[in-house]
Amino acid sequence: MSTMSLRLPESLHEKVRELAEREGVSINQLVTTAVAEKISALLTQEYLEARAARASREEFLKILGKVPNADPDPGDEL
Repeated sequence: MSTMSLRLPESLHEKVRELAEREGVSINQLVTTAVAEKISALLTQEYLEARAARASREEFLKILGKVPNADPDPGDEL
């Protein structure tokens, strides 16, 4: 595990401290979790953009055409 020195505005540091206390975790754990969540969101966005770039509307419509025409299940109506 590595160590990182981080400079935060006092107001942000205070909010981090409050949230960590409220969640019952250390500031280090709160920041680690927040960074992990942000990385996950960015990597997911990259993945979805890469998949979308490979997409074909024609192929989508061809596959969608295989779905039988049926009434929606109760509760799924628009």
